[in-house]
This record gives sequence, C-alpha cells and structure tokens, in this order.
Amino acid sequence: MKKIVSTSLFLLSMTLFGQVKEDSIQFSTISKEILNNGKGYTELRDLTKNIGHRLSGSAAYEKAVQWAAQKLRDAGADKVWLQEVTIPVWERGKESLKITANSGRWKTLKMLSLGNSEGTGGKDVSGEIIMVKSMEEYDRLPAEKVKDKIVFFNYPFSQSFIETFRGYGDAAKYRVTAATLTAKKGGRFAIIRSLSSAFDDIPHTGAMRYEDNVDKVPAVAIGNTTADELEQLLKTQKVLATLNSNCGMKGEKLSHSVIGEITGKKDKSVIVVGGHLDSWDVGEGAHDDGAGIVQSIEVLRTFKKLGIQNNHTIRVVCFANEENGLKGGLQYGKTVKDTNEKHLFAIESDAGGFSPRGVALEMDDAKRNQIKGWAPLFIPYGVYNFEGKYSGADISPLQAMGVPTAELVPDSQRYFDIHHTHEDTFEKVNRRELLLGAVAMTQLIYMIDKNW
Repeated sequence: MKKIVSTSLFLLSMTLFGQVKEDSIQFSTISKEILNNGKGYTELRDLTKNIGHRLSGSAAYEKAVQWAAQKLRDAGADKVWLQEVTIPVWERGKESLKITANSGRWKTLKMLSLGNSEGTGGKDVSGEIIMVKSMEEYDRLPAEKVKDKIVFFNYPFSQSFIETFRGYGDAAKYRVTAATLTAKKGGRFAIIRSLSSAFDDIPHTGAMRYEDNVDKVPAVAIGNTTADELEQLLKTQKVLATLNSNCGMKGEKLSHSVIGEITGKKDKSVIVVGGHLDSWDVGEGAHDDGAGIVQSIEVLRTFKKLGIQNNHTIRVVCFANEENGLKGGLQYGKTVKDTNEKHLFAIESDAGGFSPRGVALEMDDAKRNQIKGWAPLFIPYGVYNFEGKYSGADISPLQAMGVPTAELVPDSQRYFDIHHTHEDTFEKVNRRELLLGAVAMTQLIYMIDKNW
C-alpha cells in the first residue's frame, strides 16, 4: 500500500515538474520573440507621431480607429470589426488665465482647463482668489466668503505613498468636484493644483464632472510651481484672476471601439486583453494609453507568430472614450450582457508603459490563488506583485457581471509626472520596458488559456 502511494506521488510530482518546465520554456520563447521582434515600440511611434493625441470625437481619434483596425489585421487577427459607440464631444479651444496683485501688472499662468469643463464663452471672467488647502477647510467657509470669488483648491499630491496611484486617488476628488463645490457657494470658477507627483510647472488636465441642477462654472489646473508661487503671493496680497476660455461640450456623435480576435480551437469563450484608444488633447497619449494599445496588439501578434494554439478566443479591444466618458467600456459590457457571450477573463493595460512589476487581480480567491501560484514563472521577468485587488476602468462592466478581471501593474514612480500633460510623448517611453509589459501580458494570457 505504501509503495502504491509513494509511486503515485512520484508520478504526480514528475507530471507537475514536466508542466512547470514546459510553461517555463514557453515563457522564455514568448519573451525572446517580443523583445527581439516585437512591433509595439515602432507601432507606438507611428500612432503618436503620425496621429498624435486622440481626444474622443476628434478627427485624430477617427484616424486612430482605422489605424488600430489595420494593425490588428497585420498582427494576424482572424476577425476585426468596429463596435459603434455614442460618445460625448468636448472641445478645448483657446484659453488663458491671468493674475494681478498689488503691482497692478498682469501675469499669464500656465494652465489647462479640466476635461468636460464648460468655459467662459470667450469672455473674461474675473474675481478675487481665495485659497483652501483641503476639502474640510472649504466646507467650513460660509457662502458669503465664496460668492463671486475664484476658489483655489491647493491640495498637494501626497509624496508619502509608495504606490503613486494611491496618491492620485487621494487627490482626484479635488479635480472631479472643484467646479461644483465652487458653484454651490456662488463662486465664479475653480483653480486646482494639478494631480502631479513632479516638482515642476506642468499643468495636468483630466476629467471633472458637474452635479445636476448646479451652475456649470469653469475649472482649470495649474502646475506645482505656479501653485506654490500663488500660495506665497496670497499670504501677503490680494490677488485677482481673469479666465477666458472657449471649452465646452458639443453634444454627442457616433464613433467606434476597435476589436480583433483569434478564434479559440476548443471553444469560443472569450479572453479579453485591451487598453483605451483615446487620449487627452495634449501631448501624444503615449503612456496613456498608446502603450496599452500596442501591448495588447502584441499579445495577439505573438500568439499567431509562435503558432500557439489557443483554446479560447483571444480578443483585443481598443476601447473608445475612456478618458471623459467610459462609453466604449460600457457599450462593450452591454453587448456582452445582451448576447450572453461567455467571458473567461479580461485584463487591461492602462497604467503606463514602464517596467512591469505585477498584475492586480479582481476575482474570487480560488482564481486569485491559482494565478498567484504561477508567480515563480513570472519572477525571472521582474514580475512579482500579485497582491492588488483592482482592474482597469474599461473592463469594470465585465467585472460587475462576475468576469474575473485584472490590470497590468507597471512601475508607477514616473507616471504621474507626465500623466494627462503635454509631456506624455513617445520619447518618454523605453522600448524594453514597453515590450516587457507585453511579455507579461502574453505569458499570463497563455496560462489562463491553457488552464481555465
């Protein structure tokens, strides 16, 4: 009896060893293929330099739709199609912000209107600036102190968090709510300190939103250096500001997400890998989220190039309108629900093209533990952190339907230096770091496809 048991354990251990060795060899093959022959870096150059930033509703975004469809065909997709999405259209137009103090001289500040903000209709709107350092401080201000004033929300991005997305999340409420909070107490417009981890004077844009039945006053962002200088000025002087901006919502239009897939050999259950094709209207949208788009296409290309016979359908989704509406993700989720199409897993890359450090997992404990059990395979590639419990915004509708979801976790220390700015350009992306992200995603999709 003991001999039978020991023999069975030996055979089981040898089987498991063989499987691990086979997976390790495949991980190495995937890595070598992408690092030596990957197209993602040159495709990112093409996207950013020949199309540039791609705000939803813009002519550039529509060019990007055709670009992505062709790149998916070039990568070997069995099927490529466009999914209709009705998106909001926001335009920036000309804008300027000036201040003056006791000297009487006006100084123009670097600034960006926040995404989805209404402007001043091309007219000057002026008033005295009052500063608050926190939401609690603002809440204590009586309405008569705010009426007809410009409210400067000077809340800094916390340097204390090692995970910079925590600092971003901590400060984001000021960007989202500053305009509505200002309007509720009769203020004329809001200025926020940018959600930036850098010590520079680069303003960062990003989405804000209005509450129903509240006046839609403008909101703008200034860089850290300007914020510090304005704070010092306000300690000793009365400061006036004048905003002139032409931004605003311009209705809706029909646009598209771009989808390509390779059909599963075993069944048609779907594994999604994706990013968002749109970007803000500044910079080139390289890290956010051109990187995620080319990495996702690289997954499909690598499966085809290496002849990996995928059991399940591997689908790349280039989502529309993540930045200022999430309409692409919502429409994709609605379509999946309406058609009752089975989805096994979805992962998004939307945290920059820096070196991958892990994968965040939003799923039940059994599946989390299974993926975490594969960690030794990933460690040689610098991917070790599987502790996060979150996933990408575009695939959140899938997560709400019970689909296991995930997000690639790159090193984030430099991401919020350039996030949503003119500085988010191709030159800020390193080829090896970008392609290593594609390596990690391809390796994970290989394991999911093989074992689920």
